[in-house]
This record gives sequence, C-alpha cells and structure tokens, in this order.
Amino acid sequence: MEKVQSHRFRGPHTGYLAVIFTVLFIFGLLYVISFTPGAAHYPNPYEPAAGVTAYFQQHPHDALMCSLFQFLSAIPLGLFTVTVWNRLGWLGVKGVGPSIGMFGGLLTVVAAFVSSLIGWTLAFPGVAADGGTVRGLYYLSFAIGGVGYSVPMGLLIAGIAVPAGLAKLLPRWMVVWGVVLGVIGEVSAFALLLPKLTLLIPLTRFPGFIWLIIAGFLLAARQPE
Repeated sequence: MEKVQSHRFRGPHTGYLAVIFTVLFIFGLLYVISFTPGAAHYPNPYEPAAGVTAYFQQHPHDALMCSLFQFLSAIPLGLFTVTVWNRLGWLGVKGVGPSIGMFGGLLTVVAAFVSSLIGWTLAFPGVAADGGTVRGLYYLSFAIGGVGYSVPMGLLIAGIAVPAGLAKLLPRWMVVWGVVLGVIGEVSAFALLLPKLTLLIPLTRFPGFIWLIIAGFLLAARQPE
C-alpha cells in the first residue's frame, strides 16, 4: 500500500523563534539603557574615553547581564535562520536568495556571540581597572556588535524578503520593507568611517526585529502548493 507523504513542515515555528530572540535581546538592553535624564547608560564609542572606562568600573553587573542575554538571544536567531532556509526550500523557493539570507543570519549570530563574550570580559573583576584594556575591548565589542551585526542582519532580511516576495509568500509591503532594511543594513558599514551613520545600526536592528517576527509568522502559515 502506497504511503501518503505528509505536507507538514517538521521544524520549530519561525514566528516564535523570532519573538524569543527579540525578547532576550531587548531584555538585555534594559540593563544598560535608561530613559531617566542623567542616569548611567551604556557608552557609545564617540564619548570621551574616560566615560567609557568609568562605566565598566562602576556598572559591571549591568554590563554582565546585558552580555548574558544578548549571548542567549543568538541561539534562537541561529535556529530561526536555518529553519527559514529549510522552510523556503520546502515551500519550493529556488535560487541563491535563501542561502544569502542564511549566510547573513549565521554571521549575525557569530557577531552576537563574539561581542557578548567580549562584554563579559569587560565585566570580569579586575579587567576594568586597566583603562587602556577596557577601551580597546569596548571598541572591538562595539564594532562587532554594531556594524558587524547590522550589515549581516541586512543580508538576512533581504535574503528572505526578495525570494519570498518573488514566490508570493510575503505581501508586497513586507518585501519592500525588507529590501529597505537590507539596504540600510549594508550602508551602515560606512559608520566605520562616518560617525553620524551610526544611527543606521539601530535603524536596521530594531525595525528588523519586528520584520523578522512578522515574516516568521507569515511563512510559518504557508503550505506548499
């Protein structure tokens, strides 16, 4: 008797993975970002060097907790990346687009792992006592977790949006939004030369979180024709 092949995708739900990733990342940020005027906040690399050193000397616990949750957030992001790649193939998407997305997603995961582990090092007892070491590690962590995060995230989003749009798996507005985020992510690389373009890093990251959640739920609801 011939077996009937199941049309159910066997893998985690991409929408839930995107939500878990976003919640963990944002929860980590809550330790180092304050909306109270004058309160201590995670420094940016263009502040005076003394302020960078002082932050890690005075707030090692906050830096440690931020690093922990951002490290944890990379795990569901990695699972999301490989699951979306598999799901797009299961839905019949051909071409190199999904592989570009997976490349970008895995690079984003590596950036999150490395930058958060450097952040853990900065919070380790005794390290913050050496101002030069603190600043060197901090600038490296910011570079990897800044443009090193936003550029590949742009590839991840565009690598999902374009092929899914061509296959009519995502609505047009999602495709256009994804392409725009992808372009912003790539242009954010020039923040290494022009400090004013640092704004493009959060403009890729935070709207990108929302885009990944919506795309995750929309793709999870699709079935192959």
